[in-house]
Amino acid sequence: MSLLTVRNMTKRFGGLTAVDDVSITVNKGEIYGLIGPNGAGKTTCFNLITGLYPADSGEFSIADKPYFPKHIEKVTAAGIARTFQNVRLFNEMSVLENVMVGRHVRTLNGLWAALSRHKRAREEEKQTRELAWHWLEYTGIAQFAHYRACDLAYGHQRRLEIARALATDPLLLALDEPAAGMNAAEKVTLGELLIRIRDDGKTLLMIEHDVKLVMGICDRLTVLDYGKTLASGTPESVRRDPAVIAAWLGGNAHV
Repeated sequence: MSLLTVRNMTKRFGGLTAVDDVSITVNKGEIYGLIGPNGAGKTTCFNLITGLYPADSGEFSIADKPYFPKHIEKVTAAGIARTFQNVRLFNEMSVLENVMVGRHVRTLNGLWAALSRHKRAREEEKQTRELAWHWLEYTGIAQFAHYRACDLAYGHQRRLEIARALATDPLLLALDEPAAGMNAAEKVTLGELLIRIRDDGKTLLMIEHDVKLVMGICDRLTVLDYGKTLASGTPESVRRDPAVIAAWLGGNAHV
């Protein structure tokens, strides 16, 4: 069953076509990878899907409902939560507060209820705090709940971004190079976490430069080159595709 469907997505920057008629279908309950050589258009493609850039053309649907990723708030409300290649946290807030902020999109009480400490607002804040604790425990960083976000080790900051995204209760978790800057051991534990998230019923879309990680955890992939789809399929079929080998590695090695 498809969760995210993108048809004929195109984006131009002046005379440069960064994404050229790309179509992607991400099925529910899978990890889907967008990969390709530097400059292939995968980050632009990712940013179009998550509303950071407006597409020049294309059709988008999530859970069989059309949506228009022109504003990040609407994309989040539609059920897509994302992380960024460069960690973006509220550095002076606590780790727990960062995750609570992520839940804001799903809260119902407004400013007046919060300021007046209305019973409904107090109860909702309690539920938000409990949920934030849950996601911190889930991602393995609950012991740092009261640290400032900026005081976390880099790998833990990555996990905090994932916990905050999960707090929005997304249909699709979109990860922008989640392993960037991690050492080998951190990448292994990250892969285990992402597989667990998938196995617990979430759907993931990711772009990542670490080929070993991508091939090890993704169920299906799309390979981009010069803004166009070069190949799509399972990691094994992509790995054996001559066009992928030639474009990515110059034909001198295997993916």
